[in-house]
Amino acid sequence: MKASGKCLCGAIELEVELSNTEMAACHCSMCRTWSGGPMLAVDCGDSLKVSDEAAVKRYQSSEWAERGFCADCGTHLFYYLIANNQYHLPAGLLETQSNYSFTHQIFIDEKPDYYSFSNETQNMTGTEVFAYFENEQ
Repeated sequence: MKASGKCLCGAIELEVELSNTEMAACHCSMCRTWSGGPMLAVDCGDSLKVSDEAAVKRYQSSEWAERGFCADCGTHLFYYLIANNQYHLPAGLLETQSNYSFTHQIFIDEKPDYYSFSNETQNMTGTEVFAYFENEQ
Protein backbone atom coordinates (compact mmCIF):
# COMPACT_ATOMS: atom_id res chain seq x y z
CA MET A 1 0.00 0.00 0.00
CA LYS A 2 1.37 3.40 -0.97
CA ALA A 3 1.30 6.19 1.57
CA SER A 4 2.47 9.78 1.41
CA GLY A 5 3.04 12.71 3.69
CA LYS A 6 4.78 16.05 3.93
CA CYS A 7 6.46 18.23 6.49
CA LEU A 8 4.66 21.15 8.14
CA CYS A 9 6.00 23.75 5.69
CA GLY A 10 5.42 21.53 2.65
CA ALA A 11 9.04 21.71 1.42
CA ILE A 12 9.48 17.94 1.66
CA GLU A 13 7.05 15.37 0.34
CA LEU A 14 7.48 11.70 1.17
CA GLU A 15 6.18 8.56 -0.48
CA VAL A 16 6.51 5.04 0.91
CA GLU A 17 5.30 1.54 0.20
CA LEU A 18 3.90 -0.05 3.37
CA SER A 19 4.02 -3.83 3.48
CA ASN A 20 1.66 -3.81 6.47
CA THR A 21 -0.16 -1.41 8.79
CA GLU A 22 1.62 -2.36 12.00
CA MET A 23 2.69 0.49 14.25
CA ALA A 24 5.19 0.41 17.09
CA ALA A 25 6.03 2.65 20.02
CA CYS A 26 9.65 3.28 20.93
CA HIS A 27 10.23 4.40 24.50
CA CYS A 28 14.02 4.83 24.35
CA SER A 29 15.41 7.99 25.91
CA MET A 30 16.64 9.29 22.52
CA CYS A 31 13.20 9.00 20.89
CA ARG A 32 11.56 10.65 23.89
CA THR A 33 14.12 13.47 23.83
CA TRP A 34 13.70 13.90 20.07
CA SER A 35 9.92 13.94 20.03
CA GLY A 36 8.88 14.82 23.57
CA GLY A 37 7.24 11.43 24.04
CA PRO A 38 7.34 7.92 22.63
CA MET A 39 7.85 7.65 18.88
CA LEU A 40 4.87 5.99 17.22
CA ALA A 41 6.28 4.66 13.96
CA VAL A 42 5.61 2.47 10.95
CA ASP A 43 8.31 0.40 9.26
CA CYS A 44 8.77 1.46 5.65
CA GLY A 45 11.79 -0.71 4.80
CA ASP A 46 13.88 0.91 2.09
CA SER A 47 10.93 2.27 0.10
CA LEU A 48 11.23 5.95 1.12
CA LYS A 49 11.10 8.47 -1.75
CA VAL A 50 11.86 12.09 -0.83
CA SER A 51 10.92 15.02 -3.07
CA ASP A 52 13.89 17.20 -2.05
CA GLU A 53 16.73 15.32 -0.32
CA ALA A 54 18.72 18.59 -0.06
CA ALA A 55 16.03 19.95 2.30
CA VAL A 56 16.43 16.96 4.65
CA LYS A 57 18.81 17.36 7.56
CA ARG A 58 20.22 14.04 8.79
CA TYR A 59 21.60 13.65 12.29
CA GLN A 60 23.56 10.51 13.17
CA SER A 61 22.19 9.87 16.66
CA SER A 62 24.12 6.61 17.20
CA GLU A 63 26.60 4.34 15.45
CA TRP A 64 23.73 2.48 13.80
CA ALA A 65 21.07 5.11 13.06
CA GLU A 66 20.23 8.53 11.69
CA ARG A 67 17.25 10.76 12.32
CA GLY A 68 15.93 12.93 9.53
CA PHE A 69 14.04 16.18 9.77
CA CYS A 70 13.09 19.14 7.59
CA ALA A 71 15.90 21.70 7.67
CA ASP A 72 13.28 24.46 7.39
CA CYS A 73 10.40 23.66 9.76
CA GLY A 74 11.97 20.87 11.84
CA THR A 75 9.28 18.22 11.18
CA HIS A 76 10.52 14.76 12.17
CA LEU A 77 10.64 12.70 8.98
CA PHE A 78 12.28 9.38 9.82
CA TYR A 79 14.46 7.16 11.93
CA TYR A 80 16.90 5.29 9.66
CA LEU A 81 18.74 2.06 10.54
CA ILE A 82 21.96 2.34 8.53
CA ALA A 83 23.04 -1.32 8.32
CA ASN A 84 19.54 -2.52 7.40
CA ASN A 85 18.75 0.38 5.02
CA GLN A 86 15.44 0.59 6.89
CA TYR A 87 13.26 3.66 7.47
CA HIS A 88 10.74 4.10 10.28
CA LEU A 89 8.39 7.06 9.85
CA PRO A 90 6.24 8.75 12.48
CA ALA A 91 2.75 7.30 12.00
CA GLY A 92 1.08 10.72 12.12
CA LEU A 93 3.24 12.02 9.28
CA LEU A 94 1.61 9.79 6.67
CA GLU A 95 -1.74 10.65 5.12
CA THR A 96 -3.26 7.21 4.80
CA GLN A 97 -6.79 5.90 4.86
CA SER A 98 -5.64 2.76 6.64
CA ASN A 99 -6.02 2.17 10.34
CA TYR A 100 -2.79 1.19 11.99
CA SER A 101 -2.56 -1.84 14.26
CA PHE A 102 -0.56 -1.02 17.39
CA THR A 103 1.37 -4.29 17.65
CA HIS A 104 4.56 -3.76 19.62
CA GLN A 105 6.55 -1.56 21.97
CA ILE A 106 10.32 -1.44 22.18
CA PHE A 107 12.65 -0.25 24.92
CA ILE A 108 9.77 -0.93 27.29
CA ASP A 109 12.30 -0.95 30.13
CA GLU A 110 12.98 2.76 29.49
CA LYS A 111 9.30 3.80 29.49
CA PRO A 112 8.64 6.33 32.25
CA ASP A 113 5.80 5.72 34.69
CA TYR A 114 3.85 8.86 33.76
CA TYR A 115 2.14 7.30 30.72
CA SER A 116 1.00 3.88 29.52
CA PHE A 117 -0.95 2.38 26.65
CA SER A 118 -3.87 0.04 27.24
CA ASN A 119 -3.33 -1.96 24.02
CA GLU A 120 -2.18 -5.57 24.19
CA THR A 121 1.21 -5.54 22.43
CA GLN A 122 4.42 -7.48 22.14
CA ASN A 123 6.94 -5.73 24.42
CA MET A 124 10.72 -5.83 24.09
CA THR A 125 13.42 -4.46 26.37
CA GLY A 126 16.43 -2.63 24.93
CA THR A 127 18.56 -5.75 25.32
CA GLU A 128 15.98 -7.81 23.40
CA VAL A 129 15.84 -5.19 20.61
CA PHE A 130 19.62 -5.18 20.14
CA ALA A 131 19.72 -9.01 20.13
CA TYR A 132 16.94 -9.12 17.52
CA PHE A 133 18.74 -6.74 15.13
CA GLU A 134 22.10 -8.48 15.62
CA ASN A 135 20.49 -11.74 14.49
CA GLU A 136 18.95 -10.07 11.39
CA GLN A 137 22.34 -9.11 9.90
